[in-house]
Amino acid sequence: MNSFDNAYHDLMNRVIVEGTTKTDRTNTGTKSVFGHQMRFDLNEGFPLLTTKKVSFKLVATELIWFLRGDTNIKYLLQYNNNIWNEWAFKKYVESEDYTGPDMTNFGHRALEDEEFNEQYKAEMKSFKEQVLNDDAFSKKFGTLGNVYGKQWRHWVGPNGEVIDQIENLIDGIKNKPDSRRHIVSAWNPAEIETMALPPCHTLFQFYVADGTLSLQLYQRSGDIFLGIPFNIASYSLLLALVARECGLKPGEFVHTIGDAHIYSNHFDAVNTQLSRTSYDAPELKINSDKSMFELEYEDFEIAGYESHPAIKAPIAV
Repeated sequence: MNSFDNAYHDLMNRVIVEGTTKTDRTNTGTKSVFGHQMRFDLNEGFPLLTTKKVSFKLVATELIWFLRGDTNIKYLLQYNNNIWNEWAFKKYVESEDYTGPDMTNFGHRALEDEEFNEQYKAEMKSFKEQVLNDDAFSKKFGTLGNVYGKQWRHWVGPNGEVIDQIENLIDGIKNKPDSRRHIVSAWNPAEIETMALPPCHTLFQFYVADGTLSLQLYQRSGDIFLGIPFNIASYSLLLALVARECGLKPGEFVHTIGDAHIYSNHFDAVNTQLSRTSYDAPELKINSDKSMFELEYEDFEIAGYESHPAIKAPIAV
C-alpha cells in the first residue's frame, strides 16, 4: 500500500478501534478520536487517495474558488462541483421565498424515503439552475456568507482595513523565509454566525528550510470518510502552488486534526474501503507558467491516477 493511502487507512482503523461514540450537531452520531496527525511527502507523488476514487476536479475547483475570495457556489456549479450545495440549499428551503414541498431535515430523509428523495432531487435541480441563471437569486441564495474565501482574501480588521492573508503570506515567504508567522486563519470569531458552515480547516502555517516549503494544517473537525480525502488533496495542491509561486520545492504536508470522526452511517463504506489495496500515487502537473492566482482548472493534470471505484455515502448537514 502506498504511504498516502496507508496513513489514511491507519486513521480510519484508529477511530474504529479506539474511538468514542458521540452525539453531534447533525443528530447523525459519530465515533471519534481527538488529536491525530498524518504526514504526506510530496516528493513521493501527489496524495490523491487510490482505495476509492477522489475527484481532482472537485478539489482543484474548490481551491481556486477559495483563492479567488469567492463565496458563491455559482463558480463551483459551472464546473459541476456540488460539494457546497447542501448548505446553500438549506438556507433557501428555510427562507420565506421557498414555496415547494417540505424539505426539513432533507439530508436524512432523502436516504430513507424514496418518494421524498425524488422530490429532493427535483428541488435541488431547480435550485442549481436558478443559481446559475438568475443573478438576483444567485446573489441571495448562492452565497454562503463569510466562509473560507472571504477570510483568506478579505479579512476585515477592527478599523475596517481589508487584509489579504494570501497575498501577505506569499510576500512573507519570499522576503522573510525564516519567519515563524507564515500563517493564514479562516477562524474569525466575529463572523462565525455569518457563515453557512464555520471553518473546519481553521488555520495553516508554512515553513521554509533548505529551499523546501512545507505546510501544516490544523483542522478542528474532520469527516474522515467524505471530507478528509479532499482536505488532504486540497492542501497538498495549495502547498504545490505556493511553493511554485515562491520558487521553492514542495516538501511535506502535515495534517493535524482535532475531532477526527466517522459518522455512524458511513461505517459500511469505511469497511469497504479498508478491504481494498492501493495503487501507486499519481503525479501532479501544472501545464502553465501563469501565477497561481490566474490558473484555471484546465491548467492542471493528474498523471498516472489509478483508483478503485468511488464509494457513495450521505453528507451530514
